[in-house]
Amino acid sequence: MHIPPHILSGWICGNFIPSFGPRERFFCMVAASAPDLDGLSLLGGWECYYDWHHVLMHNLPFAVILAALLACFSRPKLTAFAVYFGLVHLHFALDLLGSGSDWGVDYWRPFSPVSIRWSAGWEYLSWQNYLAAFACIAAAIGIIYWKKRTILEYPMPKLNRELVDFFLKLARRHG
Repeated sequence: MHIPPHILSGWICGNFIPSFGPRERFFCMVAASAPDLDGLSLLGGWECYYDWHHVLMHNLPFAVILAALLACFSRPKLTAFAVYFGLVHLHFALDLLGSGSDWGVDYWRPFSPVSIRWSAGWEYLSWQNYLAAFACIAAAIGIIYWKKRTILEYPMPKLNRELVDFFLKLARRHG
């Protein structure tokens, strides 16, 4: 699946956890997208990418380590760990759905080289992935109106306020 829907899926989910603040919602985006850092294996060439993407960071140990690390800087810690751990797994599930039947997830690495695959997964450049991206964008825009915040609330609070104001003015003008 494409990276923007991974990022947005994390932020969308984070908006449904009442105890989460801007930092935790930002960490939700990190948890939902960080496994794709193994895509940097492309720097070693296409063969390296095909050998290591969905391997290095698409596994149980990475999910535990990332969730624990992010939870250390979050409140409440136990809830945060559970949500971040779940979001990493959402990433894995979305990859199984939307990366094509050739890609698997090496979930049990380094303990086992067995790859989890789903033959019914749709291709990377499929209408299903574009529809998923559109649905994430629509949900994110809905949250702008509902919660009065954007994905930029933590890293760029001033721009966040300006974007929320823009969208609310746009709604008043056309509403």
